[in-house]
Amino acid sequence: MEKYVPPFEITQLMLKRVADISEKITKLDDHSNLNKKPYLRKQNKINSIHSSLAIENNNLSLEQVKNIIDGKKVLGSQKDIQEVKNAYNAYEMLRDINPYSISDLKKIHGVMTFLTVEESGKFRTGNEGVFDEFGNCIHVCPKPEMLNDLMNDLFNWMRKNKEDIHPLILSSIFHYEFVFIHPFSDGNGRTVRLWQNILLYNWKKIFEYLPIESRIHKYQKEYYKAIDNCNKKGDITGFIEFMLKMIEETIDEVSAIPITPINNETINVNRLLDCLERNVPVSAKAIMERLNIKSKNTLRNSYLNPAIKQGLVKLTIPDKPNSSNQMYYKP
Repeated sequence: MEKYVPPFEITQLMLKRVADISEKITKLDDHSNLNKKPYLRKQNKINSIHSSLAIENNNLSLEQVKNIIDGKKVLGSQKDIQEVKNAYNAYEMLRDINPYSISDLKKIHGVMTFLTVEESGKFRTGNEGVFDEFGNCIHVCPKPEMLNDLMNDLFNWMRKNKEDIHPLILSSIFHYEFVFIHPFSDGNGRTVRLWQNILLYNWKKIFEYLPIESRIHKYQKEYYKAIDNCNKKGDITGFIEFMLKMIEETIDEVSAIPITPINNETINVNRLLDCLERNVPVSAKAIMERLNIKSKNTLRNSYLNPAIKQGLVKLTIPDKPNSSNQMYYKP
């Protein structure tokens, strides 16, 4: 029997996106924003986890996900809370995983679905389908008796072609093929999104801190549509182009975060920005707790005022800056 080869073609659009991403990722690495800002790195990882779980109907907010990771108590379903803990543990393993190992894939799935899925860390034994966000079945998955051969074929193909096909394209092919095969009974989406990060991390280390999952979550409908279109055509090309677009836009967004000269004021402003989430209002009291600041005057004079003056932080009630209901957010 002839081994399976993923059906795709290299297009001019793909080549352009790969070239643009390669150039931008080099500039971002030189830019060193993520290297200098551990708070930003952590926030991006939290964004990745929240978005990837939200795509699969985890109902916890970004703030709740952050609190769980910080070891704080959160009100929510035990399954949702356990999924966050599992995802964080799985993402923490990223550096130590061999992206061409099926046993490591099962290990990651076992961590990702610990205490939440009966068949955790092993291929499914029942029939499954892939459903979109509206509950419509967009793909009937291969039968369970085919899984070992299909996954072995996919990983063998990856190992054989990893030197010849660019990691950006290779990781996107894997993403689609994994979704098509759907090897696990549950947790396939969050596992494959992490696995694509692992493949990309082995190309450029900075991908550990790029929240591609957040972009996919934002364009969730288009994500499922790209998968469905490729299923119907029997060709992966469109999905590869879609994923390259998501990756490039993620890099653009992270690159847009301003870098300012390093002095006491900018260090304080950077600390403030790192503890805020984009467009999520936070009270002064909550900011003081996050920054471990005891004095309101210190918060106002050394953190909030410089950030507000630069337009980096906005007020929810700008015409009443001293309102007791005042909150602050990063636009």
